[in-house]
Amino acid sequence: MLSRRSFLHLVGAFGGSTAVYRAAVGMGLMSASAVARPDIAPVRNGKSVLILGAGISGLAAAYELSRKGYAVKVIEASHRPGGRNLTLRGGDLVDEVEYPQRCEFDRHADLYFNAGPARIPGHHAALLNYCKELGVALAPFINENRNAWVQDDAMFGGRPVRNREYIADSRGFLAELVAKSIRPETFGATFTQRDYRQLLEYVRQFGELDERFKYAGSTRAGYAIHDYTKPPAYKQPLDAHELLRSGFIYLMSFSELDDQSAMMMEPVGGMDRIVTAFMARIGALVELNSPVQSIRIGDSGVAVRYRKGGSTVNAHADFCLTCIPMHLLARIEHNFPKRYSDALSAVPHGKLFKIGLQMKQRFWENEGIYGGISWTMQDIQQIWYPTHDIHRDKGVVLGAYTFSDEVAEKFARLPPAARTKLAIEQGERIHPGYGRHVESSISIAWHRMNHMFGCPVRWSEPLQAQCFRTLQAPVGGHYLIGDQMSYHPGWQEGALHSAFHAIADIDQRVRASASLG
Repeated sequence: MLSRRSFLHLVGAFGGSTAVYRAAVGMGLMSASAVARPDIAPVRNGKSVLILGAGISGLAAAYELSRKGYAVKVIEASHRPGGRNLTLRGGDLVDEVEYPQRCEFDRHADLYFNAGPARIPGHHAALLNYCKELGVALAPFINENRNAWVQDDAMFGGRPVRNREYIADSRGFLAELVAKSIRPETFGATFTQRDYRQLLEYVRQFGELDERFKYAGSTRAGYAIHDYTKPPAYKQPLDAHELLRSGFIYLMSFSELDDQSAMMMEPVGGMDRIVTAFMARIGALVELNSPVQSIRIGDSGVAVRYRKGGSTVNAHADFCLTCIPMHLLARIEHNFPKRYSDALSAVPHGKLFKIGLQMKQRFWENEGIYGGISWTMQDIQQIWYPTHDIHRDKGVVLGAYTFSDEVAEKFARLPPAARTKLAIEQGERIHPGYGRHVESSISIAWHRMNHMFGCPVRWSEPLQAQCFRTLQAPVGGHYLIGDQMSYHPGWQEGALHSAFHAIADIDQRVRASASLG
C-alpha cells in the first residue's frame, strides 16, 4: 500500500521536473537554442552517424540528420521501435521478463491502450510540430473530469465522492477559514482598508462564500438534482472533518500543473501513431532486433559492435547518438572515461506500472463520466476513461497507474491474472460491479521490460549538479540523448530537446571542421 507520505512526495514530483525544466531555461542552463529545433547545415562529405536506440529522440535525430545528407543508421535492440512510446492492441506482445503477454483486446482500431506516454501538453511545441509535419492527427485529451471520482478509505468510510464536490467543498471551507482569520493590522501600515476589502472579496470568490463569508454550498460542487423545471438546489457540503482526513487535499491543483493543464492532446488512434509516422519517413534506416554489445570511442569516430540474427556486425561512424537507458549503457562493453561511466550508474530510474482493461460496456458513461481520471489512495492510484468513441459499446480503461516503486514491485511480482484480480478488487471500491464488465486485460511493469528495465530517471538536485553536465557533454563523437538527458524526464518533449541539443553540437563541429578546410 502506498503510504500517504510517499504519495504526497510523488505528487510533488509531478511538478518537480517541470519546475526544474523551467528554472533551467531561466537560469541559462538550457539556452533558447537548445529548445529550438536546430537548423543544421547540409553535408556533402559523407559524414556518418550511428544512432543506438529507436526511441523518440533517436527517431527524431535520424529524421533530422538524414534529411541534411548525413549517412544514418539506427540500431534498436527490441522487436519494435518507439522505446516507451508503446500502444497496445489485440495481438501485440508485451516483452516483459518472466511474464511476457499477448494483448487479447478485440481487433478494433479504437480498442487500444497507451502503455507509455498518453498525453501531450499544449506547450510541448517540438512534439506538436512533428505531429503537424508528419500528418499525425490529434484530438483533445481529457485529463481532469470534475464528474469523476475521488476515493480514500480514510474519509467517508471509503465511499467515493465526486471530484467536483471534493475540490469545491475543500476550497470553500478553506476560504471560510481564511476569511474569518485575516486581520488588516497583520499586514503592516501599507495595507489599506481598501486592500483588506479587496482581499476579502477575492477570498469570497475563491470559495464561493455567502454574504456572511460562510460556505454553505456551491454551484461548483454541483446541484442536488438536475431538474430544470424546478428551482436550483445546492448539494449539501461534504463534512470538512472527513475531507481533511484524506491526502487528496494536495491534489486539488493537480490539473493546474504546467504539464497537466488544459489543453492537452492525444494522437487519434494511439500515441504510437507518432512512431509510425517517423518510421514512414526513415524506417529503412532502422535495424530492429539488434542489441549493442560494444561501444569504442576513437580518434576517427565511434565503433559499435552489435548482434543481428546469429551474426556479429561491426559498424563505424563519425558520430554516435545513444538513447539506450543509461543504467543499461553502463553495462555494455565500452571505453568511456571513468567519471562518465560512473555517472551512468549513479542516476536511479523509476518503476511505473500500468494495466489496461477492455470493458464490454462503457458503464462509466452511465455515471456521467466522459473521459478524465478517478483517483484513489489504493495501490491502483488512478482509473482513466477513454475520451474517444463516446456511446460506443466497448472501451479500454486504464485500470492502474502507479508511481511508487514499492507498489510497482508488488504488481510486478504477481502473474498477469493476479494483477488483474487486484486491480478489479480495488476498482470495485470506486465502481461497484466493476469486475463484471472486464473482458480482457494487459499489464506492463516498465522496470521488467526487456531493453528498458526502468522508467524515467529520477534526477535529484545533487545528482544534477554532479552528473548532468558530464553526461550531456560528448565523449569524442559519442552523445547521450533521450528524456534521461533533459531537465524534463518522462516526457517526449524532453527527449526531443536532448536530441536537438546533440544535433546542434554536431552541426557546429562539422561547420568548424569545414571552415578549417
